[in-house]
Amino acid sequence: MPRRTDRGAADGRHDRGDAMPIQLSRIIIFAKDKRASARFLTDLLDLDDPAPAGIFVAVRLADGVTLHYAQPAADFPRQRYTFLVGEDDFDAIYARVRDQGLTFWADPYRRTAGQIAVHDGRGLYVDDPSGHILEIVTRTTW
Repeated sequence: MPRRTDRGAADGRHDRGDAMPIQLSRIIIFAKDKRASARFLTDLLDLDDPAPAGIFVAVRLADGVTLHYAQPAADFPRQRYTFLVGEDDFDAIYARVRDQGLTFWADPYRRTAGQIAVHDGRGLYVDDPSGHILEIVTRTTW
């Protein structure tokens, strides 16, 4: 059977019978304060302002994926979200992290505070206001 990643409209529109590639459209991210977490991310990554989207606060990424921040009534597990950025963007993000006095690590286990990872590209880890780990990398490992 052919893979579905090589067919269909690139803009995400399709008729009922048309084949289209399977794409990630949105991710729901639980937050203690959906507005604060969405604003933290947009400020950190220099993205467009968050926008209301029904009960969510939405952040659109350049690849068309939208992050929908929600405030659940119950506790939620901490997650890790990885963002692939270019070298110049990494420099700017790293500068914002330092300028804001944010604690950051070179690893997700928090063993190397104040350092960036330099294996196979550069990377850093920082917590968002809800405790999620934001991983910023210049290369993916696979």
